[in-house]
Amino acid sequence: MTSPATGPAPLHLVLGDEELLVERAVRASLDAARAADSGAELSRVKVAELTAPMLAELVSPSLFSEGRVIVLDAAHDAGQDISDAILDYVRQPADGVTLVVVHTGGGRSKAAKALPAALRKAGAEVTECARITRPAEREGFVRNEVRRAGGKIEPSATAALIDAVGSDLRELSAAAAQLVADSGGTVDEDAVRRYHRGRADVTGFAVAEKAVAGDGAAALESVRWALQIGVPHVLVADALADAVRTIARVAAAGRGNPNHLAGQLGMPPWKIRKAQGQIRGWGQDGLAEAMRTVARLNAEVKGAAAHADYALERAVLEVVAAKQQR
Repeated sequence: MTSPATGPAPLHLVLGDEELLVERAVRASLDAARAADSGAELSRVKVAELTAPMLAELVSPSLFSEGRVIVLDAAHDAGQDISDAILDYVRQPADGVTLVVVHTGGGRSKAAKALPAALRKAGAEVTECARITRPAEREGFVRNEVRRAGGKIEPSATAALIDAVGSDLRELSAAAAQLVADSGGTVDEDAVRRYHRGRADVTGFAVAEKAVAGDGAAALESVRWALQIGVPHVLVADALADAVRTIARVAAAGRGNPNHLAGQLGMPPWKIRKAQGQIRGWGQDGLAEAMRTVARLNAEVKGAAAHADYALERAVLEVVAAKQQR
C-alpha cells in the first residue's frame, strides 16, 4: 500500500529583494501547485492594492475545488489591517490554495516589519532571496547557474565570466547556460574569453577599456562599430561609466592587496587588480572630469541629447582627453 502524495505547501514566504531569485521562487511555488493540480490558477496582486475583503475572496474555497496560487507582492507595504487579515487566514488556510507572500524583509509600518516573523511562526516554507552584492556571493551564483545548466566551471573561468558580462544576474545566468551548451559541460577560462570576444562590442567593454587607456583612435573606432551593429547607446554608456567609476574608487583606496581591498570596496579582487593596472596615467583632476562626463552621458543617452550617437563619441573623446590631465 502506498501513502498518498504530499501536496504543495499551503504557505510560502519569499523573503528578499533580488528580483531574479524572487521570480524563480514564485515560479517554483506555482510549479509545485500545478504538479499536484495541472489546472491550478495564478492570481497576483500588490499588497498596497489589496483590501481585507479582496483577500477573503481570493482565498475562499472554490465550488469546484480547483487549485489556486495567490501571490501577494510587495508585502512590505502592508498596513495593520492587511497584515492582520493575512495572519488570520494562515491560521486556517483553505484546501487547494497556495498563498505566496513576497516580502523584502523591511517595511514601512510596524505591522509590515513584523509580518515575516509571524509567517515563519505560522509554518511558512521560506525561500531566501537576499540581494547579491558581495563578490563571493556573485561568484557563488555563477557556479550555481552552471550547475543548474548541467555543467561545471573552473575558478578562473568564474572570475573571467563576471569580468566579461558584469554584475547583472539575468545576463550572468543566460551567459552561464550558453557557455555550458557551447562547451559541452566544462567551462574553462578559454571558453569564457571566446564568449567575451563575441560579446565585447555588445557589452561596451571594448569601448570603455580603450577610452580609459587613453587610446582615442581605437576608442572612437570601437564606439562607431558598436553603433553600426546596433548596440544600444545605454549599454556603451554604462560600460564607460563603470570603468571610470571603478578606477576612481580604486585610486581613492590607495595601493593595496586586491584581496584585502575587496571587502572594503565591494568589488571582486580581479576587478580591483584590473583597475590598478588602468590607474597609471590618471590624475585626480582627470578622474573628476571623466566622472562628470559619464554622469552627463547617462542623461544624454536616456533622452537628453538630440543625437545620442554624437553624445557617445564626444564623451569617449572627453574621457580620453581627461586622462591627459594632471
